Amino acid sequence: MIRTRFSPSPTGMVHLGNARTALFSALFARGSAGIFLLRIEDTDQTRSEHKYTEQLEEDLRWLGIDWQEGPEVGGPHGPYFQSERAAIYAEYYAKLESIQRAYPCFCSDEELALNRKIQLSRGQPPRYPGTCYQLSVEEISKRIAAGKKPALRFKVPTDLTIEFNDTVKGLQRFRSQDIGDFIIRRADGSASFMFCNAIDDSLMGVTHVLRGEDHLANTPRQIMILQALKMRAPEYGHLSLITNDDSLRLSKRRGSFSLNDLRENGYLSFAVLNYLARLTHTYENQTLLSFDELAKDFRLDKLSRSPARFDKNQLLHWQKEALSALSIEAVLAWLGPDITIKVPADKQTLFAKVMQQNILFPSEAQVWANILFGEGPQLDEEKLAILNDAGADFFAIAGRAVLENGANLENILMALKNTLNIAGKKLYMPLRIILTGETNGPELVHIIEFLGKDETLRRLQYPGK
Repeated sequence: MIRTRFSPSPTGMVHLGNARTALFSALFARGSAGIFLLRIEDTDQTRSEHKYTEQLEEDLRWLGIDWQEGPEVGGPHGPYFQSERAAIYAEYYAKLESIQRAYPCFCSDEELALNRKIQLSRGQPPRYPGTCYQLSVEEISKRIAAGKKPALRFKVPTDLTIEFNDTVKGLQRFRSQDIGDFIIRRADGSASFMFCNAIDDSLMGVTHVLRGEDHLANTPRQIMILQALKMRAPEYGHLSLITNDDSLRLSKRRGSFSLNDLRENGYLSFAVLNYLARLTHTYENQTLLSFDELAKDFRLDKLSRSPARFDKNQLLHWQKEALSALSIEAVLAWLGPDITIKVPADKQTLFAKVMQQNILFPSEAQVWANILFGEGPQLDEEKLAILNDAGADFFAIAGRAVLENGANLENILMALKNTLNIAGKKLYMPLRIILTGETNGPELVHIIEFLGKDETLRRLQYPGK
């Protein structure tokens, strides 16, 4: 059975890159009738916070991602918080030490930095030179007795070629002599990502790991750990990164978004789902698809090896598509309680229908609610100039049409055409501006319907020069 996972560190909000990784893993599992599990990698206790765990669970569910094993769900391979798995890691550290594939390292950060500097000056790849590997048992005991706390390093074999078939990028080869012995347990006793991530994937029966290509260099290290312990490794697939317009990796510093940012700004989960699903994955069907429909057509061989550029216009396209698919009740719920307070009850359904066709975010509906039912239009000099060009007669004729026939757009337009012999922009734009203060927006027939006879007549008063 296919088993995939998402294993975030709860040190911040879930950004788009991580969200796509979680989504692809969940889609692959669902489309294969497999299991998607969530594991919280919180061994870094100085940066991990419970509030971020709660937030990421909420964000994943908002996006439509459910996990079959993990926090709040349970499962046969728990616990699913790495901070609760220290005893498990200790067992495997001991195994590696017993077969002389791990050893204590007392090197300070300053010593390691100096070694890197020397190697780089010689044109060599920076790697640990194995300084502490030759320490005797007596020397190790003496240093520990003196209060020094060692890290634990994995002993990398020499002259070894590590090969694996990346399910996205194809065959990958690494030479062990380019890697160097690496830390698998920090000096404070906590497990490194490199170690516990690999151990947990194997123990939890994960068959396929999808993650960003920035993790590609970690994979040969993790494969060596699992081979040394005679544990099964999953198949790895490294997703091309999401970049911004400058071809730089999308990140918080460069204007990335978290799922929470998108939700708070009024993006619909269905829109974000459909946008992310197509970032480096090809779907022939370009209509709005449900999670199950996306999962049905998800294939690893449809994943692109090229970076994906974050395209806000495409995200807005899917926002429009998702909004169009909502029921009126769902639109009203999305618009929020402030709208139902400001918009009269008998006009809320029409308001929701009109907004559904004219906006992308609830904040825009707030503006229109204020224009139509609140403070009314605000006129700047440019708009006043357009009204002045139309002239006082324009608004007097329109006002008489309302007095005689009520708030009926067709009668207002007919009166203006017959009297002033105007059409097009000269006919519609002054009306729109004096009624709304805007040069575009919902159809005038709806504007007048919202305003009613008395308010329409009041707003048609010529403001003068």
